[in-house]
Amino acid sequence: MRSLSKCNSSDLPSLKRWTVRDYHRMSELGILDPSERTELIDGQITLMIAKGTPHVTALRLLAAKLEALLVGDENVFVSTQDPILLDDLSEPEPDLVLARGTILDYSETHPCSEDIYLLVEVADSTLKTDCEIKDKLYARAGIADYWVLDVKERQLHLFRDPTATGYTRHLIVSEPNRVASLAFPHLNLSLSEILPPQA
Repeated sequence: MRSLSKCNSSDLPSLKRWTVRDYHRMSELGILDPSERTELIDGQITLMIAKGTPHVTALRLLAAKLEALLVGDENVFVSTQDPILLDDLSEPEPDLVLARGTILDYSETHPCSEDIYLLVEVADSTLKTDCEIKDKLYARAGIADYWVLDVKERQLHLFRDPTATGYTRHLIVSEPNRVASLAFPHLNLSLSEILPPQA
């Protein structure tokens, strides 16, 4: 019997990487269960974790606050839990996106990286994935302003200055500090305004 320690990566089976076109076709053919929420990340179809009440509350608070601050601006809209297109192998569904234009501009295609001003993931059980996997995906796509709202620790992770291998700046903001997006400095938010009240 061969020792596991002698195995190398060439012994392991390679994984099939699906394209966005493959992914849509599987959905059309009913291969993907419509009752299960999935997203395509770097060619792999992943199941999305069920969202807890704190996650849902934080996302609603953030979306409502941003929409209120953007009243009158017809060149940007708030999208929540909808797909975006990063490349031929990735169609994630981030929790929130500030996208350029109007909803009708995307009647035939999803927003892509150059359309995105701000991308936010809300983490109550996905912090490691959002900060160590999705950060690299979004940086590679050139997303300039990526936030991860950590509901449990009541902190906001700011990722900025994207490169092909990741973000070069990662800041962590705690209550009662305020933050603003790069594209819209007037969208000044207090962390306490976008987090559920403490028990």
